[in-house]
Amino acid sequence: MNMNAIEAIERASIDELRSLQLQRMQKTLQHAYDHSTVYKQKFDAAGVHPSDLKTLADLAKFPFTTKQDLRDNYPFGMFCVPQEQIVRVHASSGTTGQPTVVGYTQNDINIWSDVVARSLRAAGLSSKDTIQVSYGYGLFTGGLGAHYGVERLGATVIPMSGGQTDKQAQLIHDFKPTALMVTPSYCLNIIEALERKFGSAKDCSIRTGVFGAEPWTNEMRKEIEERLGINALDIYGLSEVMGPGVAMECLESKDGPTIWEDHFYPEIINPETGEVLPDGELGELVFTTITKEGMPVIRYRTRDLTRLLPGTARPMRRMDKIVGRSDDMMIIRGVNVFPSQIEEQILHIPQLEANYQIQICKQGHLDTLHIRTEMRRDTNEVMAHQLAQQLKAQIKTMVGISISVEVLPEGSLPRSEGKAQRVIDIRKSA
Repeated sequence: MNMNAIEAIERASIDELRSLQLQRMQKTLQHAYDHSTVYKQKFDAAGVHPSDLKTLADLAKFPFTTKQDLRDNYPFGMFCVPQEQIVRVHASSGTTGQPTVVGYTQNDINIWSDVVARSLRAAGLSSKDTIQVSYGYGLFTGGLGAHYGVERLGATVIPMSGGQTDKQAQLIHDFKPTALMVTPSYCLNIIEALERKFGSAKDCSIRTGVFGAEPWTNEMRKEIEERLGINALDIYGLSEVMGPGVAMECLESKDGPTIWEDHFYPEIINPETGEVLPDGELGELVFTTITKEGMPVIRYRTRDLTRLLPGTARPMRRMDKIVGRSDDMMIIRGVNVFPSQIEEQILHIPQLEANYQIQICKQGHLDTLHIRTEMRRDTNEVMAHQLAQQLKAQIKTMVGISISVEVLPEGSLPRSEGKAQRVIDIRKSA
């Protein structure tokens, strides 16, 4: 098969796609029921059986899977095949508790490699490209997920991993990769290193950036594109569902990631009630894997808040930019606030760096936010005070809460080498 050609399923009619999804979903539900005590118990408790799925809409009758289910069955309790068929395990970072473990059969790895290769093709890349992978390798799915996809595409992979920012910049200068796969926050560090070492990042060989693993705003996209002189595209995935490559933004439309619906079936639900919402409405994204063998997930609650939109570059549906995670939401004096809203306002002020920290603190009995951000090199103390006032006013207008702001010299805040930790809750330590 020519890996640079668009696959037939990417051009299939909606009817063909829905028919394939139903067939695969019926098989997956049966596989989960027959081979997982967890799913058998969940289905039985909900009074449903795989044979109850006659249409795709019937999926709503089946119970959700949550991160807690994976933690309760740590490490291998969610696997649906004998251990000797599992060829790889990954685990999420476990920053909010016990890590969630996922297992893959050889067929799962092949499909994952295919969807990442498909994603890279959608980004306009081919076997002629050289791609530097700066996602972390190891238990995190980013590095190896991207790596196998680049190889499947037939492109050249530079398996750099995260960290060693100066070396990242040096390799870009020496090896001349045409594309970069990295988290958006770490990309900014690489840009700073390129500017420091070579005077500019714009003149480097990279033309395309594939960014994932954390939500990012359109303002951050614009900043990365301008400073690096590239097309910046959004790849989406999460380890519990597969890893990177669940959805990918197409170069020709750049209007949100297209979900590879022949493998991952999406729903949007009301996070409070669990009710399925129609396409176009904002809610929590839920995925059912319909081709995964090692560890299928049925109606997995991602906590990501977005909406499903009609397909444009492909018949498959797109997801809108993620506005945040339902568990990232800060409720400050009764107002729902997401880190992405704060980031948007910071990036509206050109004299501020895109690096920032949000501290949740207590003022008397009330919760409040303290924002720490950095000014660009050519900004002085007096301006720093003015910029702090400006950001404070913008956040008050756009988000609706009063906060305190501190503008620090460039380089004051810690740099992330993977997913940035933007929110720090200091209420407990105060």
